[in-house]
Amino acid sequence: MPDKKNDKQPVANLPVYHPHPPPWLPPIHGEGDLGYPGFQPPRPGQDEDVMSATNIKSGYILPQPVTVETFSAQAMINGKLKIGDTLSKLEELMNEVFTRKTEQLPAIPSSSFHLPTRVTLNDAKRQAWFADLANPDVPLHKLGKSVPHGAKGHDLLDQLHDNHVAIPRAVWFLRVFGANETAGLRNKPSYNPTQYSLEWANVVTSYLKKQLDVIMLPTAPRPGLTYKHTFKGVLSDTESRDRWVSRFSYSLKLLRTFYHEGLVDRKSFLVWLTLQMKSCSLAQAGFVTRLVDEYLDDIFNILALAKLLVEASLHKLSEISTTSAHETLVHTEALLKAVLQRLFLAIPDAYISPRLWIQHSSLMESALTPDFAQRGNILDRYLDKNIRELRETTRRNLADIRRRNEALSFRDPLTRVSAKLSAAVSNVKVVRPSLHRSLAILTVPQLLNSISSDTDISSLNLFENDNRDHMALAEKLDMLLTWSVTPLQYGDHRPIAAVTLIRNWRDKACERATRRGQSSPESFLQDQLFSWLDNSEVAGELGNIRSVALLYGKLVKYDLFSYPSYIQRLVARGETGLACSEKNLSRHHHFLRWIPLFNSTPSLINQRKLALHGVYARETPEDIVEREIRKELRLLLPGLFSGPCSDTWTSAADLLNECKTFVTASRHEQVRTFKQWLLPTFESVVPGDKTDEQRSDLVKSYKVTVELMDYAKCFSSILDLTMCMLRNAYDSETMVSVVDVLHRYAAIWPCMDAIPAIVSALDNAYQHWKARGLQSRPLLGLLVEFDNGRHLAEGSRNQIMSDITAFMNALRPVGDHVDAVPDALPEIMSLHETSDLNAPSTIADGLWIKYRMSSNWATKAWSNTLTSFQRISATILDSEARSAVALRYSNFLYRIDQHLPNGLDECILQWFNESGPGHLPTLNPETWEILERMLFHLVVQGALKTTTILHGLVYPAWNSVSTFDSIEAPQLAYLNAVNKLCKELLLQDDQSGIAGTQHLFDMQRIRTRRQAVYYEPHFSKLAGSIPLLIYLENLEKLPADLRSNMSCLRRRICQDPGFRQGAYRNLDVIREAFEASPYLMGTCYDNLRKEAISGLKLILWDAVDDVPSDDWPEVSSLLSPWKLAATTILMQFQIKQVGRALSEETTHEAASNALDKLTVMLFHHTKTSEEAYFVGEMTRGAEPTVAMKFVKTGLSCIKDVLKDAKVDGVDFAKTLNRVGELLRILLHVTTPFREHSTPLPSLDPICHEQFLRILNTKITELGALITSNKPSDEHKTNLILLARLLQFILNFRDNSSPLVMKEVGQSISTAIFGLVLHYGSGENIDETVYPLLFDTLMFIYDEIPVDQRGLSIDPFRYYPDKSATSLPSAMPSEYKKQILSIITRNPPSRVVSNLVHSYRDPQGSLVLGAPVANRPWEWVEYLGEPNATDENERERFETKHCIKNSGSISLETFGARLTGDSIVRNLVRSVDDPRVEDDLRSFEDGLASESVFARDWRETRVTVNVEPVTNHIQRMKIDGDHHHSAPRQFYPNPMKSDGKSTPKGSPAASIVSRSSGRDSSRKHQSPSQVSGTGTYHRLSNSTMGETMDVDSMSTVASKKPSTSKRKTAVEDDDEVEIVEGPVPNEGPGTSKRPRTSQTGSKTTTAQKTRASLRKK
Repeated sequence: MPDKKNDKQPVANLPVYHPHPPPWLPPIHGEGDLGYPGFQPPRPGQDEDVMSATNIKSGYILPQPVTVETFSAQAMINGKLKIGDTLSKLEELMNEVFTRKTEQLPAIPSSSFHLPTRVTLNDAKRQAWFADLANPDVPLHKLGKSVPHGAKGHDLLDQLHDNHVAIPRAVWFLRVFGANETAGLRNKPSYNPTQYSLEWANVVTSYLKKQLDVIMLPTAPRPGLTYKHTFKGVLSDTESRDRWVSRFSYSLKLLRTFYHEGLVDRKSFLVWLTLQMKSCSLAQAGFVTRLVDEYLDDIFNILALAKLLVEASLHKLSEISTTSAHETLVHTEALLKAVLQRLFLAIPDAYISPRLWIQHSSLMESALTPDFAQRGNILDRYLDKNIRELRETTRRNLADIRRRNEALSFRDPLTRVSAKLSAAVSNVKVVRPSLHRSLAILTVPQLLNSISSDTDISSLNLFENDNRDHMALAEKLDMLLTWSVTPLQYGDHRPIAAVTLIRNWRDKACERATRRGQSSPESFLQDQLFSWLDNSEVAGELGNIRSVALLYGKLVKYDLFSYPSYIQRLVARGETGLACSEKNLSRHHHFLRWIPLFNSTPSLINQRKLALHGVYARETPEDIVEREIRKELRLLLPGLFSGPCSDTWTSAADLLNECKTFVTASRHEQVRTFKQWLLPTFESVVPGDKTDEQRSDLVKSYKVTVELMDYAKCFSSILDLTMCMLRNAYDSETMVSVVDVLHRYAAIWPCMDAIPAIVSALDNAYQHWKARGLQSRPLLGLLVEFDNGRHLAEGSRNQIMSDITAFMNALRPVGDHVDAVPDALPEIMSLHETSDLNAPSTIADGLWIKYRMSSNWATKAWSNTLTSFQRISATILDSEARSAVALRYSNFLYRIDQHLPNGLDECILQWFNESGPGHLPTLNPETWEILERMLFHLVVQGALKTTTILHGLVYPAWNSVSTFDSIEAPQLAYLNAVNKLCKELLLQDDQSGIAGTQHLFDMQRIRTRRQAVYYEPHFSKLAGSIPLLIYLENLEKLPADLRSNMSCLRRRICQDPGFRQGAYRNLDVIREAFEASPYLMGTCYDNLRKEAISGLKLILWDAVDDVPSDDWPEVSSLLSPWKLAATTILMQFQIKQVGRALSEETTHEAASNALDKLTVMLFHHTKTSEEAYFVGEMTRGAEPTVAMKFVKTGLSCIKDVLKDAKVDGVDFAKTLNRVGELLRILLHVTTPFREHSTPLPSLDPICHEQFLRILNTKITELGALITSNKPSDEHKTNLILLARLLQFILNFRDNSSPLVMKEVGQSISTAIFGLVLHYGSGENIDETVYPLLFDTLMFIYDEIPVDQRGLSIDPFRYYPDKSATSLPSAMPSEYKKQILSIITRNPPSRVVSNLVHSYRDPQGSLVLGAPVANRPWEWVEYLGEPNATDENERERFETKHCIKNSGSISLETFGARLTGDSIVRNLVRSVDDPRVEDDLRSFEDGLASESVFARDWRETRVTVNVEPVTNHIQRMKIDGDHHHSAPRQFYPNPMKSDGKSTPKGSPAASIVSRSSGRDSSRKHQSPSQVSGTGTYHRLSNSTMGETMDVDSMSTVASKKPSTSKRKTAVEDDDEVEIVEGPVPNEGPGTSKRPRTSQTGSKTTTAQKTRASLRKK
């Protein structure tokens, strides 16, 4: 520092100096006053001039502008943002920046693309050109100037394959080739950019077809030629196979690229592929199937192709399953199934085809339900979940497809009839197994008619499912009550069964109500029972009063119906006609008079007396009647009232004639007499000790009483009386009588639910007899039969079975000595001569003792008996003597029966089957008279069963008539005898009794024995003999009187109540007996048809006289649920008879006329749904000819009804209701065809066409009405019915007039498609109508015939041609997917998918235009040539925003424009030095992104420059030697050895960036701080520890390094800071030169960096 001088010379007033920047120095900003770079002159009052103690001691320390570690500018920024319009100004600033930036950018240049031209080359040059094309080392831009012109089509493809041209290069060449082909057509208005793709698709597919055609199956070798001569396949030779495989593989590779880039028309190719699958052979199917599998994804969205592919694949699978080469086609079969499964999951609507479902339903189900094997890790829960979901989806889709196809085929149409009639039709009859009717739950009539002696009525749950549905419960209860009393049903068990069922339901309902706290059902039951009694027509008929009284008497007995409430209700409502004195009696008068009272009280008796007889009646008529009844019964039962019992009655009629008061009395009087007088009398008399005579009279009185109670239907009294007799049955006669009674009413006891009590009583009686050492075979047999393994304890049952076995073993001894039974037994021959009454027993006992070891001794005894009859028949002329002989021999055989373990019945039946057919027809009439009476007595005594006589004697005799050449006297006697015997065993003559009976008791036993005939398996034999009797009645070789007797016998059998009860229990047996009878087949139509129909009608109806068989039944019969099923069987038989007659030439005309008459009458008489259901049921199972006759007549009738109907008329709905009933008939007629999965027969073409045209008209008109107006529910119902009609007619496939079906089908499909859109979108969505119409549409497409002209089939011809944009917007996604699958014809190109032309309107809004058309042949790859300017990296960098518009698609098409933004990372991606990237980010404006860690890594990278550090250390040492000298300045070299500046590393670079540090420090610099600029690069600006030389500081803007305390340890410090800037010279005048140099270097740093990056 120079010395100060103290001279005080005056100083002149100099002007104030104002520093100015050099004139050559430009300002920092053109408009803003930001100063000049590097020009920062000193200013007065600056901080450095303040001479504070701190500054003097420590030096001037620049304070930190911010606290680096904790500073946050968030509060500052938020404060600025909240002030005024800061954000708006910032937005305006940025918008202006972007606007000016965009305006300065260049525009997109015009397209410079030029298509390679075609040139004509000679063969050598062309071959050389293709060789270069095949050579991958020859770049395509050398070949792209021009392409050769020459071969086309298949030859061109062969040339590419032969030259082994790579697929991408081949595709480029073919694209250029096609572009040149279409170049001349592009300017034409009709130019289609994809037209050449269609032509090229034909070329490619024909090329593939030509290759596939050489794959053929071997033919059968011809004689004389070897296999090689007869067949030479391309795949049989190795060389030809390799050549074919190479060409085919190359073709497929080309095809794959062609297809995905749109060079072949996808629609044409997929159509060809699906048709190829249909027409290819099994040898070609392996290749075609794999091709289909590859391109299957695009077929998923095209329903027309998917349906074709499904059909073709199913046919191929069916063909594979039947071929002998099945094992070699396993992989093809598996792939076909995979294709079907993928289609099934993607587009299940393709399987909606009733035709395919009928043909391949089983194949579909097996192919579409694969076994999804677990693959991969078995513990992978995601895989397992996916497999489960796939299985569930498959199962759900398959069920849906099955349901929809069966609905279109009317496999199980819904029946709309009343519940009562429906139950009657479907349940009274038992449908044949051949019709495959499954009746899982039998409802009322079927269930009730099936009740028999084996029924456990407690297990019948008639009302099980109706507890909550009171309407159904009431209707079922009404049916039950009507069934129990109607004369149209048969069986005395019905009222009792009804009461038991109601009682069981009441008990369960009361228990349920008590458990759930609900109201008791008794009041509901009381109301329903009263309502039926008050309103039922059946109950109101006087002829049914006895049954109604029986029914309600039981209901009153079990408290199911309250008699007091009944009377009170009648009185409360003022019922008139209750008293006997009134003129017009009410129906309730008869009910009160006839319904018996049980457990009555005096008050109840008085109420009844007052209601019927008034207040003043002292003695009622009932009292008088009861006294008269008691008088009559005392005379009829002297054995009970101290007197002998008469046995002179030969029939029940004789007995009832003697008690007329009892017969005419009401049930109330009869029951009261039995309960209060007769039963107590029996119970007091029976237990006492009696003589044998008294016991016999008591048994006879018991039998007479049972007969009287049977007439009165007092079955409870019969049971009570029988239980009393059973408890006191001490002899065999009593026990047999009791067992007979119990057996006779075997069908009654289950209905009373009394079987357990009866079984217990029988068991007690058996144990009592066993204790006395007695055995009773009838008792044991009845006990085992009634128990049926259900009621006895297991121990008791086993003990009984052991006793039976011991008893049988005792009668069948086993020994070594067996005496042979001689053929002639004199004892038997002379039995008729003895007068000893015990002779029959004695002889039988002797034979058993003598021959018991022999197994056939009983058969020999029977044979000797017949031989004896033949000998003595001529000597005995008196009829009474013959009866006596017959009785004696019957006693003898009955005794033999007692000695046989299994009885005599088994032996006689065996003899009938073996020896009887040859022996019996030879007997004379006298022998038959004795034999007939003997057999009758054996049946009465129980030694023979009635079924044995019928099966062994009667039925074989009737069957043998056809074998007789002529009827002689023995054969005539044979037939007369069996007819008489059948009549005596099965029929009851109430006038004079049954011939041959001794008394009423024998008749009772006969009635007991015949009951088994009406149960299976015996009833089917009897029913099957009815057609045989009809045949015999019309057999002319039989005598007239015999034919008349057979006719009378048949009629009486058919009218017998027991037979009719069995018929209604087994209606299927009756049906089968007539339909399958050989005697009614192959006969003359006119002879037996009417007789057979009359015979069937006689069984099922009550009519006796013959009626015209073709007449329509009465309406009352149709609506009766009890006769409807029978009428159905009758009409079905009649129709089938007509069908059989149609097949015969001689009867065809007559049968056809009769059928026409019948069908017209049926359809015109059917007015209600019940009648329609009846007609439909009766025509089930008819012959195809008859069925189609019905269909034709029905369709004609429907056509006539619809023809003149107006869809907008008021009566159109009524017209369609009529049409619906007729359609229901046709559905039932054609049901058998559907149940057997057989196609419906062809319909008459004219009828088919007319019906389709009428439907087309009505559907079109109704569709227009619906779419134009607001649809109503009535329109919807009408449309549904018309659609179902259309589905029905489409099931009749008519191939005779395909043109009509095409024309009408297209019109109908168009109308229905419009309705599908209507009901599938917007506010009109209907989940019922839409699926129905959609499936109908699928059915139409499936049934329209296609042109069978090879591969020229257009599967889209009849599908709607609409675009996806024309569909309604408000449509569910599921519906929209279905509609899109219909209208889609060409898979969308992925290149232009979802691309449209757009433009900006004057308001600036974006307007979407037409879709972008695919131009695969014009969009050629531009290969170009290398550009010389690309080598100049500096020029390339300067023109980095230069764009070449040289592609085949101009950038203007996409509205491209320059944004001025470049991506920095793209320029430095190949540079490993992050410092270079840091320089680029600092000097270049570009787009980039990086993470915080990547940025920290980049900013902290430095390069160690050893030379500057070494020089620095050296200078420090020199300075240390001269530390006493004045300090001098030291400027470290900021440049590295290579001349590049070293960036500074920041220890907190991730928090404060370099640029922010520079900017913030410059903002607060003073002119005097320019020399310390280098210190501002550090986060700490302290200069403490440095030696300050204030005098030597330069005021010019030179950069001085700032030192710190850590400078001495620079070798160990990681943060070595190299400050940019030159080393200043000693003079102050040279301080700006290095700044100028530095500035100049900075202007080219970015350019050099980019140039170096380009070179790298």
